[in-house]
Amino acid sequence: MAEAPQFTLPDVGEGLTEAEIVAWRVRPGDPVEVNDILVEVETAKSLVELPSPYAGVISQLHAAEGDTVEVGSVIVSFGAAGARPAEPEPETGDGTETEPGDGIEPAEERRPVLVGYGPSRRKVARRARKPGYRPAGIPPQQTAPGKPHATPPVRLFAREQGVDLTAVRPTGPWGQITRSDVRAAAERTTGSGEPAETRIPVRGVRKATAEAMVSSAFTAPHVTEWVTADVTESLALLDQLRADPAFRGARLTPLVLIVRAVLSALRAHPGINAKWDGGAGEIVQYRDVNLGIAVAAPRGLLVPTIKSAQQLGTRELCDALDELIVQARDGKTPPEAMTGGTFTITNIGVFGVDGGTPILNPGEAGILCVGQIVRRPWEHQGAIALRSVCTLSLSFDHRLVDGQLGSAVLAHIARLLTQPSLALVR
Repeated sequence: MAEAPQFTLPDVGEGLTEAEIVAWRVRPGDPVEVNDILVEVETAKSLVELPSPYAGVISQLHAAEGDTVEVGSVIVSFGAAGARPAEPEPETGDGTETEPGDGIEPAEERRPVLVGYGPSRRKVARRARKPGYRPAGIPPQQTAPGKPHATPPVRLFAREQGVDLTAVRPTGPWGQITRSDVRAAAERTTGSGEPAETRIPVRGVRKATAEAMVSSAFTAPHVTEWVTADVTESLALLDQLRADPAFRGARLTPLVLIVRAVLSALRAHPGINAKWDGGAGEIVQYRDVNLGIAVAAPRGLLVPTIKSAQQLGTRELCDALDELIVQARDGKTPPEAMTGGTFTITNIGVFGVDGGTPILNPGEAGILCVGQIVRRPWEHQGAIALRSVCTLSLSFDHRLVDGQLGSAVLAHIARLLTQPSLALVR
């Protein structure tokens, strides 16, 4: 008898060693097709959905939601090789049987593929489900002995409320703890004393960010410089671009012009688009600008990158920034977008903050921090006027970027934001 196939946790990023099981989309006994999503995992870089390389029946899940699993470990076992689930009577919603040739993909056309490199799937007509059908991902999955059944959002809610899930009586189907169960438990403890502290496990993106920041802070000698720029003319330019048919539908924000100013500065001063390689005793200067944009996502701070950003026009940058931010906030950033950055921009102005001293991302020599744009009395053309100003701060690695180079980069960015028309002659 052929050995039953197994699915091991792949390395879905660059050198990742582990991932956390966030949510199973299947349960034992479920039939799956090639490229059906099996599980959602969180790595140190992003949230990733893993598709099935096999068609068959799920035999066993080897990890519970919330478990951290090492790359290469078996996480799913399938039924005996070649075994397929018994087909139910095909029905449409009104009880009409489907006929051969109804668009359901033939078994012989399904082939196992490497995870993440599946073929483009043509649109396939699916049989309508019978009344009362429950999608495979809804019932609670296998959990470790003694571990309460609850989805990740409910576990987060419980931590926020200071509720111990092991003391909660579940009322959901299959013994699952619901949000209402947690709320009821929290209400019962009100008046009997609030918890003195709440402990939140550090894992996934937040853990990786913390480790990277500690490593950077204690290996690269940081220097931070500040400048406040009058960006009134840049805001006026954005208004003109919004009226231009070439930018119809584009999301034009000050960040777009800040990115353009940064790319111009890095082109004029390529020495900051580099890294320090202490092991080799070399400074590695990058050819392309893989621009990282820090995004505050629900699962922690992410820094996805726009690859070869120096090759993009302004409209292309608008679209790339919009896609990057939406993917990060939805937890859909692909792992490859989380690697290879050469310079980073972090915008803390969106939180109503004037400025900060950013910490370098490992492997980069510079990071620009953008504060909020505010209206203030400002000297303009020899008189005091109400102008839009913004504070910029640049942190750089003093091993390879001296004060002259760092100052030149920051001044270049500020000049272009103050007078964006200068970009035409640079």
